[in-house]
Amino acid sequence: MSVSVHHIHAVLGQHSAHTAVSSSSGSSEGDDKIRKTAQDFEAMALGEMLQPMFETVDMSSGPFGGGSAEKQYQSLQILELGKQLAKSGGVGIAHQVYGKMQEMQQAHNGQRALAVRKDTP
Repeated sequence: MSVSVHHIHAVLGQHSAHTAVSSSSGSSEGDDKIRKTAQDFEAMALGEMLQPMFETVDMSSGPFGGGSAEKQYQSLQILELGKQLAKSGGVGIAHQVYGKMQEMQQAHNGQRALAVRKDTP
């Protein structure tokens, strides 16, 4: 369940493009979407950081006895744990991502405004 840096940039780019369209209709709605995207990113990053911890635990002697089904549900549990950690404040990744996405949004809006001005006679 590893995620590459290229995949992360692609996800952020998709969310940024979607938010750019939404944000033109209302800045509060666009801001909420950016904040949600940043929190989702932090949840994913926290899940990726927690994954190795769960891989080192021997679950075969646990109450469910390990097995393939437990292994499948374990990834969902880790994903949910990452979401809950991010929702309760996380470790600050969302704040940094939110700031960067805000900068990207402002630059995009500035470029769009400049292009409109150039097209006007």
